[in-house]
Amino acid sequence: MSFWAYMLRCADGSFYVGHSDDLTSRIAQHQSGAITGYTQSRRPVSLVWSEEFPERDQAFAAERRIKGWSRLKKQALIDGNWSALTRLAKKSSILRDEASASSASPQDERQEMRKPQTAASPPVIVLVRPQLGENIGKAARAMLNFGLIELRLVSPRDGWPNPDAGPAASGADIVLERAQVYDSVAEATADCAHVYATTVRKRGVTKPVVTPEAAAADIHTESGRCAILFGPERSGLETDDVALARTIITVPINPEFGSLNLAQAVILIAYEWSKGVELSSPPAVELDPPAPQEDLDGLIDHLDRMLTDTGYFFPPDRAPVTRRTLRSLLTKPAWNAQEIRTLRGVLSTIDKPRRR
Repeated sequence: MSFWAYMLRCADGSFYVGHSDDLTSRIAQHQSGAITGYTQSRRPVSLVWSEEFPERDQAFAAERRIKGWSRLKKQALIDGNWSALTRLAKKSSILRDEASASSASPQDERQEMRKPQTAASPPVIVLVRPQLGENIGKAARAMLNFGLIELRLVSPRDGWPNPDAGPAASGADIVLERAQVYDSVAEATADCAHVYATTVRKRGVTKPVVTPEAAAADIHTESGRCAILFGPERSGLETDDVALARTIITVPINPEFGSLNLAQAVILIAYEWSKGVELSSPPAVELDPPAPQEDLDGLIDHLDRMLTDTGYFFPPDRAPVTRRTLRSLLTKPAWNAQEIRTLRGVLSTIDKPRRR
């Protein structure tokens, strides 16, 4: 018997990796939407790679290994570009030694994607006059969660380094260790061609106003460094700070309660930026296929017999309608074979209780 590991390309451009002992049938199920889960809402899907193995464990191991790869490595596999695949594999530990344990992203391959000729540099996060070391640490954690590591501090109130920042960063040490301190916003952004100011308040300045999503899209296409300014916890950026920026970033927010804490503001921007780069995602888990119709009919017949014996179908002239309703109800969940067996066991125990 043979087993296959396979990879599908989905309609949204993402990849799905799985394994099966019947490749043809499994692909047909993905394409028809019979398998609930990741691919069902991303059709049409197409098979772009597969490999045959003599044992299921080998196919499953290949599936798990490939699921952890970046888009670059997956595309190299699809293209049969073994030199690129080897190069990416050899680079697998280049940056991980200096990353914290909380960073699960394939940083070496993201570095490939960020070469100047192909992608813009990640934005610089600038905290202007931050007050609490704890909030600086939380902001650093939010940055590293979404692949940003360059932090600049403008006149932190309690100086730098701050002992309260480390515990709050929860392992984002690389961000704190590389943080640079400046005396003014102008100095902190001197090497940046594009400066964005985050604020939810109206200002006495006339500048373009964009959402975090729109700003992230622009940052990915702009040449030159980009900096994003965040103001102090109590009052946010001052008008003079905003005046130094070219663009304002703001979010639709409750007018009765428009206060975001510093880390929340950073994570909003960092998340939107991260959508344009290759970060690790939780692997899609393939659900078991629905049980054969014969098994489902057996469950329905089993329940029907029990309900008939208890006089449930009354009055008799309503029985056909009630049976159709029950069948529709039991058909909707797309039970798999194990779930059907479990339900049959429940019904059997109810029907003929056993003493324990």
